[in-house]
Amino acid sequence: MVAETEILCPQSVSVQYFSAKKSTKIEAEFFDVSSAAVSPTGITTTPPKSQIFCASESEISIDICRSESARSCSTSTQNATVFETPCSKFVPSICSGSHTDNGPRCSNEDEHIRIDDLSAHLGSLYGWSQPSAFYAVFDGHGGLDAAAYVKNNALKFLFEEANLPHTSDNDEKFLLDLERAHHKAFLLIDLALADEQNSVDSYCGTTAITALVLGRHLLIANVGDCRAVLSRKGVAVQLSEDHRPSCLLERQRVEDLGGTIEYGYLNGELAVTRALGDWYMKLPLGSASPLTAEPDVSQTLLTEDDEFLIIGCDGIWDVMSNQDAVSLVRRELRQTNNPQQCAQELVNYALMQETSDNLTAIVVCFSSLERQDSVLSQRPRLRFCMSEEARNKLQRLLGGH
Repeated sequence: MVAETEILCPQSVSVQYFSAKKSTKIEAEFFDVSSAAVSPTGITTTPPKSQIFCASESEISIDICRSESARSCSTSTQNATVFETPCSKFVPSICSGSHTDNGPRCSNEDEHIRIDDLSAHLGSLYGWSQPSAFYAVFDGHGGLDAAAYVKNNALKFLFEEANLPHTSDNDEKFLLDLERAHHKAFLLIDLALADEQNSVDSYCGTTAITALVLGRHLLIANVGDCRAVLSRKGVAVQLSEDHRPSCLLERQRVEDLGGTIEYGYLNGELAVTRALGDWYMKLPLGSASPLTAEPDVSQTLLTEDDEFLIIGCDGIWDVMSNQDAVSLVRRELRQTNNPQQCAQELVNYALMQETSDNLTAIVVCFSSLERQDSVLSQRPRLRFCMSEEARNKLQRLLGGH
């Protein structure tokens, strides 16, 4: 007679990355809103609809620093672009929350946009079949006017006037068109800020980071030192690069164009090397300038391992590392499953760390951590057989103690 015994084995988690080769008028109330579906906890979600394309599985090894300085420039941002394997069926189910605070300052020059259902706001402009969402943070300086203008006109430049394909087959050409449209839109917004009719002072500017989710595709565009950080199985993956004078590549670009870095500031005045506005540092119009509005644009294909995205201004990242922020949000999500609460806790923690700036954070969830934890808890089982005689001996030995 044979008895069966099961031994539970802890599951090791590895992180792997794979690579591969006019207009409808938009209502003014589109900011900081979400889709119509509301959960009992008050969190809104966007239902998944379809999957996207796939490619090869050549593995890339990436070193992820868990103790990076929150104040250093990330000149080695990881290429987080990942393409779908043929068997993958994952499509993100989106819900988000945001929070902003003056911090120690008397006024708040930050602005942000949070839209969980972009298609609903664009109406018939685009017939995209995939669930879509859009988020942005604008960190103003020299006054609020530049950040407010960019917030109020972002969708017009990025979508209304972008002449994008009306269907989203998500083939390579469509994705390239998306990147080009975002790149062009940032430059057009910058030119619009130079227009005297817009009444934005030439000494006023803003950094900007945007995140577009279309199905499984995540597109990030950035100028300045706001930052986007992805949680992949609890590990922080930085998706944007900080454009600061301390960044060696940015410093070289600035100096090649005749600019200087003095006391850690561009031309001794500005803490960033890329920004929208600040035209007093860019004139004459059309000339190459050490201060530029040229954005970095990157794409990431979301997988089942991707839990949430944090988008924050530099007031967050000046006092905490990427991994600290991810760990805080992940812990809060396990307790509350509420991204709004997570964003607030992130800002509150930065306040306790005595940040010197305004604070804005957006947390975008791609799936429920509760569901992911239940999957991870299904540990592999090792099954082996033992004769009844051996089992009796083992019981006697154990009973003797």
